[in-house]
Amino acid sequence: MGTVKLVVVMIIMVGLTVEGSRAISLCDMNDEGLEACKPSVTQPDPVDPTPQCCEALKGANLTCLCSYKNSMWLPSLGIDPTLAMGLPAKCSLDMPSDCLFGGT
Repeated sequence: MGTVKLVVVMIIMVGLTVEGSRAISLCDMNDEGLEACKPSVTQPDPVDPTPQCCEALKGANLTCLCSYKNSMWLPSLGIDPTLAMGLPAKCSLDMPSDCLFGGT
């Protein structure tokens, strides 16, 4: 009986490990894109976005990303919302008008 419990626990742990290792995606940006952009939206010394960041941002759903601009979620991850909102312009991308004019 103890062996069966151990096997069940091991199967659950493997399942949790596989689930936890899945790539994250946010507003059509994968984890590599998010990581590429993070140095550009993090204080105290933000850097210009890399080509990898801008490429990831081109494929992102900017309206979706805009919905996080007033969220406490960004600062909790060390992301400066003001820097994040300025990132598309630094990549020569247009922000959706509803994002610029007080939308979501």
